[in-house]
Order: sequence, then C-alpha cells, then structure tokens
Amino acid sequence: MALAIADRWFEQRSIGDGITLLWEPHVIPLMRCNIWHVRGRDRDLIIDTGMGVASLHDATRHLIDKPVLAIATHTHLDHIGGHHEFEETVVHVTEAANLSEPESVISLRNEAYFSAEGRRKLQEAGYEIPDGCMITALPETGYDPDHYHLRPAKRVRAVEEGMRIDTGDRSFEVLHLPGHSPGSMGLWEEKTGTLFSGDALYDGPLLDQLEDSDVPAYIRTMERLRKLPVNIVHGGHDPSFDRARMIALVDAYLASRVPVRA
Repeated sequence: MALAIADRWFEQRSIGDGITLLWEPHVIPLMRCNIWHVRGRDRDLIIDTGMGVASLHDATRHLIDKPVLAIATHTHLDHIGGHHEFEETVVHVTEAANLSEPESVISLRNEAYFSAEGRRKLQEAGYEIPDGCMITALPETGYDPDHYHLRPAKRVRAVEEGMRIDTGDRSFEVLHLPGHSPGSMGLWEEKTGTLFSGDALYDGPLLDQLEDSDVPAYIRTMERLRKLPVNIVHGGHDPSFDRARMIALVDAYLASRVPVRA
C-alpha cells in the first residue's frame, strides 16, 4: 500500500520549565523517540533528534534564536537522524564514532532493517514490529524509504561521566548509564531534580536484548538511578514521570533480572 504524504512531520508541546517536547507521529512506536528542546540563556539544547526523515532544524526554527548543542543520549538510529543539521553535537565517548562515521544508507523497511531473531526478541519485550515500513507516511513526494541516508554529524564532542553541559543559566551533569547501549548517558540537573534519561529508563518496555546491550551493566545503572533524588524524568520514549514511578520501573526491571544477577 502506498504511503500518504504527511501534512507535517513533527508535533510539539511545551511542558514548562523552558522545555519543549517534539515527536514524530508518523514513525512506528518502537522508533518514535522523544526529542527535547531545552531553552538556555546563552545556548539551547536539543536532546536526541529522532529519525532524520524530515528536517528537525526547520521544525525548531521558531523555538531557537541562539546557538544549539545537539545531545545524543545514545546512537541508535531513532535518536540521531537529525544531528547532522546542527553545528555541534555531544555524545558519550564510547559511541562517538557512530555519530561521526554512521552507516550511511539504510532501508526503513522493517523486514530489511530487523532480523527475524531481532523482531522475535522485540515482540517478546512488548513491541510488535509489523511487516512494512518504520514510517507510516512520507515527508514529501518522491521520498524513498529504501534509501534513507544517515548523515555524519559536523562537529562531535565526546564526553564522559561527570562532565558538565551548560546553557548559561542551567547546568547538567553527564551520567554514564550503560546497559541499553554501551554509551547510553543521561543529563542530570541537581538543582531542579530533572533527569533526561534517554533509553536507560522510560515508562515502557525496556530493551536489554539488543546486540550492543549488557544486562549486568543495565542492572548497575538501575541500582544507581534508584538512589538518585529526582523530581521528574524525561525519558527517550513515552511520557515523563516522577520519582515514585521511577522507583516502580526500576524495581520491576531488577525483579525481572534476578536470575541474571545471580
């Protein structure tokens, strides 16, 4: 079945505290990441950039009037598609090469991108991957999902645990949160108790069955997050949540991995 042309590619909603959430409604749920715009005094942050099917830079033009730092909480396809549009990017040192030298041409057909075993594991985790395409509409006439281009980021700055990312009036500490991927990281603002957690933690089926996942590392990450005095968590997918919900999500994950811990 031919895909229709989308009226617009991104939706957005201000959530307060200078933060805007953007998302791609025409991307299947597994690959529909949260894109966070954080307004700063001297520069803004874009935390994750989605699939890159349509221009995030153009979609955020009305929000941004100063330099932008594009953060990659990790380098899975659904989080880094638009990083190449911004002048400076930040990623954990473990995954820096994935931004500067990404796999260039990819098919967005689910049958081509996901192996049969990969689809089976994702289904077991709670994500149904249908036959067809990762996108349910086209951004423009003539767009070819079989020749999706993942472009290199222009200027990549590699960071590590404990380094800080500042906007002039806000300061975030880099937390290395491996498990979902080797270089998964979060941004922690202690003053407000705000955590941008990427895919280390979100309010949906968590994935530790991927090729680059590490369950023992994920367990250590969860134990660490459980102690963090957060007020609100903005994850890589699904709605934001408070500390009580964070504790419930962490405890559920740890309980499911008790045999692995032993």
